[in-house]
Amino acid sequence: MHRFPSLPLSLLALTLAAPATAIELSLPQPLPIERQVPAARDIAYPGTIELTVDATDVARGVFRIREQIPVAGAGRLYLLYPQWLPGNHAPRGPIDDIANIAITANGRPLAWKRDPVDVYAIQVDVPEGARSIALSFDYVSPTSSSQGRVVMTGDMLSLQWNLTAFYPAGYFTRRIMVAPSAVLPAGWGYGTALEPASPRGSATVAFQPVNFETLVDSPLLAGRYFRQVQLSPKVRLNIAADHPDELQASDAQIEAHRRLVDQAVKLFGAQHYDHYDFLLSISDRLGGIGLEHQRSSENGVATGYFTRWEEQTARHNLLPHEYVHSWNGKYRRGADLYTPDYSVPMRNSLLWVYEGQTQYWGYVLQARSGLVSPDDTLAYLAMAAAQLDGRPGRQWRPLIDTTNDPIIAARRPQPWTSLQRSEDYYNEGMLVWLDVDMQLRALTGGRRSLDDFARAFFGMRDGDWGTLTYTLDDVVATLDGIAAHDWAGFLRDRVEQARPHAPLDWIAKGGYRLVYSNKPTNFWRIEERRRKVADFSYSLGLVIDSGDRRIEQVIWDGPAFAAGLTNSDSIVALDGESFDGAKLAERIDDATTTRKPIELLVRRGDQYRTVAIPYYGGNRYPRLERIEGGSAWLDVLLKPRG
Repeated sequence: MHRFPSLPLSLLALTLAAPATAIELSLPQPLPIERQVPAARDIAYPGTIELTVDATDVARGVFRIREQIPVAGAGRLYLLYPQWLPGNHAPRGPIDDIANIAITANGRPLAWKRDPVDVYAIQVDVPEGARSIALSFDYVSPTSSSQGRVVMTGDMLSLQWNLTAFYPAGYFTRRIMVAPSAVLPAGWGYGTALEPASPRGSATVAFQPVNFETLVDSPLLAGRYFRQVQLSPKVRLNIAADHPDELQASDAQIEAHRRLVDQAVKLFGAQHYDHYDFLLSISDRLGGIGLEHQRSSENGVATGYFTRWEEQTARHNLLPHEYVHSWNGKYRRGADLYTPDYSVPMRNSLLWVYEGQTQYWGYVLQARSGLVSPDDTLAYLAMAAAQLDGRPGRQWRPLIDTTNDPIIAARRPQPWTSLQRSEDYYNEGMLVWLDVDMQLRALTGGRRSLDDFARAFFGMRDGDWGTLTYTLDDVVATLDGIAAHDWAGFLRDRVEQARPHAPLDWIAKGGYRLVYSNKPTNFWRIEERRRKVADFSYSLGLVIDSGDRRIEQVIWDGPAFAAGLTNSDSIVALDGESFDGAKLAERIDDATTTRKPIELLVRRGDQYRTVAIPYYGGNRYPRLERIEGGSAWLDVLLKPRG
């Protein structure tokens, strides 16, 4: 044994570890990124793709696809699967659900390979003499919500063509023609904005050829229990449901949807479609959705939309919102959001106009049409104002940065939404446009409003269902044409700066004030029941699942946060007794006089602890309260147009 009695232990360790001679570490250089997929050009693709989707395997949720793709000659061909999906504002194409790819030419199999850089692209070498290639594959759709949105059940299906088609690289998608067809289960009805080329009842439903961009923008809803209602000469409501009774809308309910169409057309002054199809699925099994298209919209809600009408107040906003997108987002679109194909990244900088103003008009039109009462609409606006005004995340993060959330957060659940912010361009964008509306009225003595902007900005070229892009300068110029003001500064201050408070000038200018009551509004109660929560956001600063008593959200820096509660904790008991939300509401009120901290027994995993919350401010529920003698412009805003 060797001994080093005179060396300290630290030096001894270095001596033993040091190599006999110094070794120079390997330092590689990266291989260059070589992009082989050709960029899109604004030229016509040679020929029309024949696309057939067999959607009859409803037991397994499998779509079986065949594409016959004409080719101009021999050589390498790149086929792209849609990645950046319109309306998703992010690269959400589920290429991982594609299976069984096979390609042939003249009956002979061809080898294919995924591009190592652009993994949504596959490459195939077309042989001499081939005039087309045949591509077949399966889209194995999610069978549970944990895998993604369920798009096929035993009674209905949602056929989104972007899930079931590859397209050739190198061309604007608007220059690639496709002749689509679908094989549906026998006896099922369907709705789509596509024009049929075969009679209804055919085993295979063929449609008139359209370009690939229009195809992706024209989904199909089909179902065993199906109903179609004509809302106007140009607009249809297509309904598929889990059960036949869910199709039974009353005359008054249908009339409210007709008024929605009427009020929207009066607002914008033009229709940017040749015809429009609402695709409404009422199901507890098909995945919910709200997705805009130029001549249609996908609207997926849980059962009860018609049959439990009074309990579905919030869901009655879905169709107004998606319908407005035909004008705002589809016809008029932020210039940096338009792309030549679905492989080019979309930039979301103007989503506070695209989604924020659509959110604004959706709530205005729900009130003007009678789908939702003005009182319930005002109650929602109060909730949005209170939530965003008290959101700690606004201290560090400006509204415009949340337009990146669809890409960076991918709509995953967040641990601290109040601190992180989450796609606030929807509701805070709505508040910005409420500020704009009331400022226009103040500048003009009530003579002009955002209605004038809607007609000027969205109401040109009746019948044009192309795409007309815009920049912020275009928005500012249109506003300035209605009433002169520093609109660029007005908007940039609210959108591009981190602000301690939400834009709430519209409340006082509209004749109201934001107050907090110890009793919730009717809309608040309905929403708590629908969401199955007990919401104490503005008192204790937490939201609790009414079923499993799990804490869904703790407001950052609120009383519950200060007491050490965390999202996903479960509440076991209140003051030593079994817990429920109603008891907690009573206890919060009692604490204002007893001055006794609220004591909760909380479980996290297999650990239990008692948490005392020294809160004595009582229950606080936001509402808008009318100011006597005020302008009443908010009331005017929500009245139907004659």
